[in-house]
Amino acid sequence: MTVTAQFQDRYEAGRFLARKLEHHAGDPSLVVLALPRGGIPVGYEVAKSLNAPLDIFLVKKLSMPGYEELSLGTVASGGVRLLNAEGIHHLGISQNLVDALVQEREQDLERREKIYRGERAAAQIEGRNVIIVDDGLATGANMRAVVHALHERHPKSVTVAVPIGSDDTCQQMAREADEVVCALTPDPFYSVGAWYSDFIQITDEEARELLDHAAHERRAKQAQRINQPRPEKFAA
Repeated sequence: MTVTAQFQDRYEAGRFLARKLEHHAGDPSLVVLALPRGGIPVGYEVAKSLNAPLDIFLVKKLSMPGYEELSLGTVASGGVRLLNAEGIHHLGISQNLVDALVQEREQDLERREKIYRGERAAAQIEGRNVIIVDDGLATGANMRAVVHALHERHPKSVTVAVPIGSDDTCQQMAREADEVVCALTPDPFYSVGAWYSDFIQITDEEARELLDHAAHERRAKQAQRINQPRPEKFAA
């Protein structure tokens, strides 16, 4: 297999993707959510280009202990629970066990969110236009779970955006989200990592630093706008 990489790294991919999302620039209700960890460098570049806040969104599959292939549902950021009631009933799983599994996954989500976000409050999602970003889209299974979970938070709209993706998956995703932006859809697709020269996963520390930097840059821009002198005709 000989593949010519389309992107040097996730930052370059994010800048490329941002150009495909320019129609969202200037939207005061916009928020960019990145999927940790690979989506954070991409989301950082997108949020910076669109002048939008950047945050993370986490989803964890709920599986039967010892039978990881049996999905009982998912839990997501913000206390979202999407349970497979039919599957739980069919397997005869008690409510106490389900509650214990959900609590364990939610505690894990809270722990990881604290690693990435620190003490910052989570971005508001309800009533906002949300762009959910990752470094690529292969099968789309995780992204579908993310979109379903996001809808439980009542956003105004959900846009799925990736620098590279399988054409079939991107077309299927169009049935799940309000908008899908797959910047490149090579055929054959192979895998997400095949199209990056540098696809080394960033660390949790690097992810947190990026999110901190994005928040700092946004505060600085907001302060600059507030402190700009008013045009003479509007001056007091």
